Amino acid sequence: MVFGVAACGSSSEKSTSADATTSCAIQVGKDLSVKPTITVPDCAIKPTTKVISQDIVTGTGPAAKDGDAVSVKYVGVSWSTKKQFDASWDNGQGQFTVQPLGKAQVIQGWNQGLVGVQKGGRRLLIIPPDLGYGAQANGPIAANETLIFVVDVVSVGAPSAS
Repeated sequence: MVFGVAACGSSSEKSTSADATTSCAIQVGKDLSVKPTITVPDCAIKPTTKVISQDIVTGTGPAAKDGDAVSVKYVGVSWSTKKQFDASWDNGQGQFTVQPLGKAQVIQGWNQGLVGVQKGGRRLLIIPPDLGYGAQANGPIAANETLIFVVDVVSVGAPSAS
């Protein structure tokens, strides 16, 4: 199964398409038991300028709010290359905890885009450069790159004491 999100050139923050064959729709696998597949279309229209946050699979339980701890597994893909640059599924890291949500030491697109996720959900995040790494390259991520993440939510809860 795939889910499409039209992320190209739209003035709205969220735009979805039930038709995954749309020429400008990112396609994401829905099977939570395996690493998500992400297909970025050949789209001539420029990517978003705002964070797009879309549930591919809706989880259950309380929605994550600022200050919570959100444990996730993720895959990251560069918009321009359509290639994976990182995945907790691959690097032996397993799950990764974002805490406290809203002020965590992650890119701002994650702090914004993970608000509202629920345990057991899969969320697509499309993050513009200014809420990612900006003008600085970061390893395999080019400067001014739009980032695509698919995030599987393992848990949502109160942050652990440091």
